[in-house]
Amino acid sequence: MSEQYLTFKNDRFTVTTNPAFFQIAAIRDYLSQSSWAPGIDEETVRVSVQNSLCFGLLDGADQIGFARLVTDYATFGYLCDVYVLETYQKTGLGRWLVECCHAHPVMSRLRRIMLVTDSAPWLYQKLGYTPLNRPDFVWQINRPDIYRKAGQK
Repeated sequence: MSEQYLTFKNDRFTVTTNPAFFQIAAIRDYLSQSSWAPGIDEETVRVSVQNSLCFGLLDGADQIGFARLVTDYATFGYLCDVYVLETYQKTGLGRWLVECCHAHPVMSRLRRIMLVTDSAPWLYQKLGYTPLNRPDFVWQINRPDIYRKAGQK
């Protein structure tokens, strides 16, 4: 699939979908210490990035955050591996990163977007996600009528 890369700017910070700017070693360093992918190896990260729509959060040239959308580019997306380095947390960059994900044209056409999180459910709720179960572990955006034209029932 041919893709045009998107870039979003916010002062010195950038979110980009261009994989030329992704620092696989930095992504692996974070993910390997995370609660959801402890010990993940660099090759697995590389393959997952190559096969997903990814968003790198940069401070200048330094990778400080990341988000990955596993998608068929038509109906479904699974938002995962979302992070912002601890020293940059509580600055609004996490919310901005997810907003940039949602601003991508692919995201706007998906019928269902899901994520699984045990941290920051308040963030995802503010961005339109609703819990599927309790205690608010699996979240989604469900658009069952996305293909209906205005006026159709």
